[in-house]
Amino acid sequence: MIPFRVHFRPGVSLYEQVIYAAKKAMISGQMRSNDPFPSVRTLSRELKINPNTAHKVVAHLVAAGLLETRPGIGTVVAELPGSTKSERTQLLGYEIEQLVVEAKKLGIDLQDIFESVAAHWKRLGGQGVPAVGPDRGGRGKP
Repeated sequence: MIPFRVHFRPGVSLYEQVIYAAKKAMISGQMRSNDPFPSVRTLSRELKINPNTAHKVVAHLVAAGLLETRPGIGTVVAELPGSTKSERTQLLGYEIEQLVVEAKKLGIDLQDIFESVAAHWKRLGGQGVPAVGPDRGGRGKP
């Protein structure tokens, strides 16, 4: 059984979607440090993806330091390393830019983006959603 859900969408590679779902499970606490991670064979069978794709997913997550392989045990979720706030937020630069571009393309205003992000943050177990936005002391335009 796979400890995370993948909602396959057309136009995005299966590889990227599985990696995203696994990272999301780790960040949201659905998968914790030292939890077993599915084998390549299990990923391939359960998600109905090519074994080469499943292997590529596991290899990527190991290389990124999110998984560890332990002799006699298998692949487990790694202890997430500590980092500065600046380092962590820089990791999202590309994704934030994509969000902004798509929002502008759809005519979504900044306040609606703040509210949507806050709702997703809360849904994924995030704490301390501040009342910040363009009309509440944020940095956006009025």
